Amino acid sequence: MKQLVILGAGTAGTMMLNKLHDRLDPDEWALTIVDRDEHHFYQPGFLFIPFGIYEPEEVVRPKREFFPDGITALFDEVERVVPERNEVHLASDTVLPYDVLIVATGTAPCPEETPGLLGPLWYEDIFDFYTFEGAVQLAEKLETWEGGRLVINLAESVFKCPVAPLEFAFLADAFFEERGIRDRVDIHYVTPLSGAFTKPKATAFLSGLLDEKRITVVPDFYLESVDNERKVLVSYDGQEVPFDLLVSVPVNMGAEWVETSGMGDDDDLRFIPTDKHTLLARDYANIFVLGDATNLPTSKAGSVAHFEAEVLTENVLHYVAGEALTARFDGHANCFIETGHGKATLIDFNYDTEPLPGDFPLPVLGPMRLLKETHLNHLGKLAFKWVYWHVLLTGKEMPVSTALSMAGKKVDPKPIAEPA
Repeated sequence: MKQLVILGAGTAGTMMLNKLHDRLDPDEWALTIVDRDEHHFYQPGFLFIPFGIYEPEEVVRPKREFFPDGITALFDEVERVVPERNEVHLASDTVLPYDVLIVATGTAPCPEETPGLLGPLWYEDIFDFYTFEGAVQLAEKLETWEGGRLVINLAESVFKCPVAPLEFAFLADAFFEERGIRDRVDIHYVTPLSGAFTKPKATAFLSGLLDEKRITVVPDFYLESVDNERKVLVSYDGQEVPFDLLVSVPVNMGAEWVETSGMGDDDDLRFIPTDKHTLLARDYANIFVLGDATNLPTSKAGSVAHFEAEVLTENVLHYVAGEALTARFDGHANCFIETGHGKATLIDFNYDTEPLPGDFPLPVLGPMRLLKETHLNHLGKLAFKWVYWHVLLTGKEMPVSTALSMAGKKVDPKPIAEPA
């Protein structure tokens, strides 16, 4: 019996487990999935918890609920992978041999990487919302916070769900306005990027929203440390930004075992070098990588993991059949962006095409609108929670093209130059 092992039972790993379970011959292949946590979190829901839109229990379910019958699930810590022996070593001293390995161990916030971030103000006046605990603690803080300078800071430019900090800023604006204290809250968006986003059209649109909502952008700010006594962010070039309440997006890094196994990239963030089209690990013939664990030049977002899973399923089937890896991932990503007051916008792009205005997924009919605020986009964002639990994780087909479609998009005949 041949062994296919999946490391990580989050969004990407669970999708791959279900898709391959339905496509691989059970008499020939045994499937094993490994994760250290038995609880599955709907991570897009973390954004809504601080503002009381979701209750914490709405975003947590047992992982086993989404595993098909006939597979082996191990809840254990991965210590290292030994590619030259095709082995995965677990903390329990279990050694798993594999014929094919799929890595989906994602990325996680690492606030300990920034001096002072995990200081005495952590979960007092400094919070994250990218973890379940952080989102819940921040919700408690916002219930009684009476105003001051709210700073939303991106410690790095590479992190999961890159639009979520913008959504947090927009939702905070609406939240404080609805509480009647918006005039007592000074919101600052502090980022290492040169603007609100990484693509010109989206940056222009989102910057306009930030201006409209009186949210100050502090660009090109590379966080070096947090001074807890003075309540100040300090950049590498000596800039300082004071805060009363800091909402941090800490440095994001891949799993520790990636470094232990010598499989990471050159920037010490523990992401695995991966072919951006086939999703084969660059240095290994039988290891595939998807989701946030890769070093691909696209967003670390759930939609990317979904589109990658469609491609990777085909390439794994090609691989086990001894065929060329012909399925190609084009970097497709799409993201709803909550803008507050029951509205949202939507972006859709890939490696080569920036977010463009237009209709999605159908020309004229939409019903979603790209780079435009609508109530229907907001409803689409909320409806996705049901889709996530019942369709996406279970490996069912989604009614969205895996590759980027230009249908409905309005293309400017004059190309926009990328910023220098």
